[in-house]
Amino acid sequence: MMTKEEFHSGFVAVLGVPNVGKSTLVNRILQTEISIISPKAQTTRNKIQGIYTDQEQQIIFLDTPGLHRPHNNLDQYMDQAAWSAVQDVDAILLLVSATQALTEDTRTIITKLADISVPIFLVINKIDLVHPDALLPLIDQYQQLHHFQEIFPISATQGNNVAELLTAVGQILPVGPKYYPEDQISDHPEYFVVSEIIREKILELTRQEVPHAVAVVVEDMQQRLQGKLQVQATIYVERASQKQIIIGSKGSMLKNIGIRARKKIELLLGERINLQLWVKVQKNWRNDPLFLARMGYAVKDLK
Repeated sequence: MMTKEEFHSGFVAVLGVPNVGKSTLVNRILQTEISIISPKAQTTRNKIQGIYTDQEQQIIFLDTPGLHRPHNNLDQYMDQAAWSAVQDVDAILLLVSATQALTEDTRTIITKLADISVPIFLVINKIDLVHPDALLPLIDQYQQLHHFQEIFPISATQGNNVAELLTAVGQILPVGPKYYPEDQISDHPEYFVVSEIIREKILELTRQEVPHAVAVVVEDMQQRLQGKLQVQATIYVERASQKQIIIGSKGSMLKNIGIRARKKIELLLGERINLQLWVKVQKNWRNDPLFLARMGYAVKDLK
């Protein structure tokens, strides 16, 4: 248990298959949006650190890509990033969905976690979408697979039991320093967060064939003209047909993406911006090691 004389801190990995609400949970805890949220699965591509600090503790959350079977170099990077997150952490949150039956992919994750000695919390999300009677059989299934530190049924969207989960995690953290200033909530530079906001708006507005073929690179956001920060970003897709979808009829889709992204970026940065977007085709970029390296994915380490 924590004492008033001691400050506790540590790193907590958030694991789970795609679309179980990992980003939503981290955003709920931080009371802001650090991780990209979309109803489309597999939208988180990097380990995103969300930093929660209060008077007694600092918890650094690693929000990982949803674990799945890799189909290309980008998928392989994302899977590798997720598993590297469990190295040297102080605790793990394994998120599952109350709306989904126990899957083979989740069984595989639990099997891999068997050799990890840190406390593992089972977090059953989306309880607001199921009848309470459905939870007990599901909990029993998971208990038969692993002895979890604790099991928390939660709703990340509504906040049910999230505070209790946060308290339980804080209680097992070691005594440690404040790694980040108390007002810092992420370790990612603004360029990265801005690119994620633009990609989020693309996911919201485009058809199913586009989302995972999209990459966003913020080229520049330093110059100010007439009181506005000039933000220049390039949207990359893999096919000309996807480029046309992003641009839309007479540029209508690109304009809509820009309007939505600009509003959210201005809220994040606290200043007015002029957002300029370009769309380019980069064929098969998800399997292009040089392009992936430019995007910050450590493909040189993939085997």
